[in-house]
Amino acid sequence: QVQLVESGGGLVQPGGSLRLSCTASRRILSSNSVDWYRQSPGKAHELVASISSGGTTNYANFVKGRFTISRDNAKNTVYLQMNRLQPEDTAVYYCHTIVTVNVEGATVQHWGQGTQVTVSS
Repeated sequence: QVQLVESGGGLVQPGGSLRLSCTASRRILSSNSVDWYRQSPGKAHELVASISSGGTTNYANFVKGRFTISRDNAKNTVYLQMNRLQPEDTAVYYCHTIVTVNVEGATVQHWGQGTQVTVSS
């Protein structure tokens, strides 16, 4: 059973920064795309950022220019650097990946347990 573990959340003032980390119990992050999602109370999951196995990144419009997703394959870790945080960024942030498990192309989704980010003065 693969486990994804997020860390790095916390309380920060508006304009501040946090760096989230996502690690896996097996070495799967370097060979698969990894996403960061977030969910705030009363709202659906939102895709925040993605990074492909080749390093191509994509961002939601509401974080472009403020957040940066990156990976360190040697550490089997994906990061989300969040700068200029605003109260509307308050949410639980989740790491997600999809792994192909057989030659027929069957896939399994993996989610972390989430890490709380609270932006407040």
